[in-house]
Amino acid sequence: MKLLLSLFALLSFCLVGKSPSPSAAVTEVATKKDQIQTGAEQTDQYVPYLKGKRVAIMANQTSIIGRTHLVDSLQKLGVTIVKVFGPEHGFRGKASAGTAVADEADQATGIPIVSLYGRKNKPTKEDLANVDILIYDLQDVGCRFYTNINALSRLMEACHENGKELLILDRPNPNGYLIDGPILDMKFKSGIGMFPLPMSHGLTVGEFAQMANGEGWLTNKVKCNLRIIKVANYHHDMPYDLPVSPSPNLNTQQAVMLYPSTCLFEGTYLNHGRGTYFPFTVMGSPELKGKYEFSFTPTGIKGMAETPLFMNQVCYGLDLRNYDIEKLRQKKQINLQWVMELYQASPHKEKFFDSSLSKEMGVIERLVGNALFRQQIIDGKSEKEIRASWEPGLTQYKAMRKQYLLYP
Repeated sequence: MKLLLSLFALLSFCLVGKSPSPSAAVTEVATKKDQIQTGAEQTDQYVPYLKGKRVAIMANQTSIIGRTHLVDSLQKLGVTIVKVFGPEHGFRGKASAGTAVADEADQATGIPIVSLYGRKNKPTKEDLANVDILIYDLQDVGCRFYTNINALSRLMEACHENGKELLILDRPNPNGYLIDGPILDMKFKSGIGMFPLPMSHGLTVGEFAQMANGEGWLTNKVKCNLRIIKVANYHHDMPYDLPVSPSPNLNTQQAVMLYPSTCLFEGTYLNHGRGTYFPFTVMGSPELKGKYEFSFTPTGIKGMAETPLFMNQVCYGLDLRNYDIEKLRQKKQINLQWVMELYQASPHKEKFFDSSLSKEMGVIERLVGNALFRQQIIDGKSEKEIRASWEPGLTQYKAMRKQYLLYP
């Protein structure tokens, strides 16, 4: 009898262990209900609207539903896709930064791909002649100098000029918590800064599109006919790990989160990880030997950085691969200390911002967005003094931004 009772007790324990409690089941359902859903994933919100229309899509490797590319998913759902427009890095995201991309046919689907990062940067009347509606679905990282919003603005202009509607499938901004940096002085307008935004703008692409329309930023202040599929269950302070690398040199979540701060090093005579498999997370120079123990050696990497600064030379400097990103999230500020520290450590300070030294360097004024930053670092200004020079522009931007928000 005791043996039977023991067996019964053991069986009961095993059964209870395999069956979730009612409260656990409710929690699981609630969690799924509260999960972020990108615009693309909410096919019931837009696929019926696309049926019977000839559709063109601006997309790249980040344009996914689950693990399947948006183009493949929509074709299976009966949507007629006649054309794909490719941005910087190309439709499949394999081209290096700044490299012109040619037109081609997609190997998987045969759909013609028109590059908007090469001979032209905007769809022509001929490109749109057989198109009824355009879709924009690119993952952005929330920085003025990340070129996806520039591509979006040109697409918006082309839609206005040719009487087409633009459907934006919105995605979270992984740096949505961060609104910081000087507002771009339009004297320094360039391919890495086209609009009077701070360095980190705190917008999704859907919100940016509304702002560009509302503030008259498009050429001749035209307005695009927009339809936006919002991200479900999202707010700007919410952490969001990108399921796909947004570009070859933003290939880790750490790089994406450091990018608003470490992209400043593109305007310095330092390697910031290009030519390694961990760009935007390390920075250094051969001239810092003896001042830092950490070292790395940039090499030519096809599709990432073929001719990086200080190629095949040992660089010494900072390793931020394990830096606690939560510190940035708590302060809600771009980290200026890294630039200030490495400038002070540099034995040849006259080289630090001299973009004539290498074609791999950018111009610091175009990155930061004003004429003051270079001299402020040279003069040893404090971070407080530098930040004070960003006002009142930054505060005014934050107030203006509220008009265009889709999310808390």
